Amino acid sequence: MAETDAGSRLRRLHWYGDLYSEAIRSGRGPLFLCRADGWMLPLEIERWCAAADEVDQEVLRRCHGTVLDIGCGPGRFAAALRARRHEVLGIDVSAVAVQRTRDNGANALRLSVYDRLPGEGDWDTTLLMDGNIGIGGDPAALLRRIADITVPNGLLLVEVATVDVDERVTVHLADSSGGRGDHFAWARVGVEALSRLARPIGWRLDDHWTVDGRAFAALRAPSPPQHEEGRDRDRGRGLGAQPPADPRQ
Repeated sequence: MAETDAGSRLRRLHWYGDLYSEAIRSGRGPLFLCRADGWMLPLEIERWCAAADEVDQEVLRRCHGTVLDIGCGPGRFAAALRARRHEVLGIDVSAVAVQRTRDNGANALRLSVYDRLPGEGDWDTTLLMDGNIGIGGDPAALLRRIADITVPNGLLLVEVATVDVDERVTVHLADSSGGRGDHFAWARVGVEALSRLARPIGWRLDDHWTVDGRAFAALRAPSPPQHEEGRDRDRGRGLGAQPPADPRQ
């Protein structure tokens, strides 16, 4: 599979370096996302490494058809979707996260969202959970990329900030022992900002909800051009239960 420059850059980020890998491997924090001004966001490593909780279940209930979990982490969504008999693939640039997802019984590949992906354009549902709308620091570019991955009128489920924020920031990871990763670009958006960014690309806000201090939005992918409306709607249903082997493993 071809790797884009953007995918290669994301793979080198220390977000997926030693601090993150060790936290995911152990299943424990503390780990923080830090801005230069001293703002710190605790990352919920223990929750990410546990089974899907009741708040996650509402997201799972909304998924339909084939599902691509972008930035799957240790794979709680992918594993839960597999148990629900969805055809699901998790992707993550962390080798440790990919292995943990596989250990949890779900399919996963070590890929960036900007790499060439299996089933391009054929995924019915795509997921951006746990703040992954921030990947790469450019939500509009990410939404354009996901529009290429998802079927026309397909579903994108996004976990957003609980406040009306729209920021592009440079951050780094830090732990409680003084460990610190390299700086990288990240973004945070609330539902209103997400809707504003999505509209020019053709995404449509379908729903949004807040449960137990977490906020989510459901977007519908751009409709196909008029001359393509008669194309086969069943393309891609032969993706298969097992994705191709990851050549990086």
